[in-house]
Amino acid sequence: MSEAAVLDLAITRADFADPADAAALVEVLDAYARDPMGGATPLRADVRDRLVPAMAEVPGAFALLARIGGEAVGLATCFMGFSTFAARPLVNIHDVSVIPGYRGKGIARALFAAVEDEARRRGACKVTLEVLSGNHRAKELYASLGYGDFQLDPEAGTALFWQKRLT
Repeated sequence: MSEAAVLDLAITRADFADPADAAALVEVLDAYARDPMGGATPLRADVRDRLVPAMAEVPGAFALLARIGGEAVGLATCFMGFSTFAARPLVNIHDVSVIPGYRGKGIARALFAAVEDEARRRGACKVTLEVLSGNHRAKELYASLGYGDFQLDPEAGTALFWQKRLT
């Protein structure tokens, strides 16, 4: 039995209209933002205020909250996308976070299982995510769950995640 099961872990889909779920989502995401792997900067007050209402407006957005004894200890925020090569939807995990005192207890594994269940329910062909190259602990977890670099042809290399900030 996993340690998460021993901890009486409950994973539920966040209800963006529920003030308790909204507050839990913001608090766990803020804890992630404060972590070195999340940028080490707290969420700005205006982002904290806008986050959940804005996510509620994004078609296909969903979040899963992990709770122990009613306390939010983990979060996965996800967005639906589309695979043109498979002509089917996909789920992108945008954020995964576990509160520091609860790490190493199987909570992230349980969140991933719940995300994958939700993705299957939605008919998704795959689950995608981004990870910092220096986040070795996360990469080890993801690899142990079957995730890996995306490539079409080894000669062409692996896909890279790039961005351009718009102001």
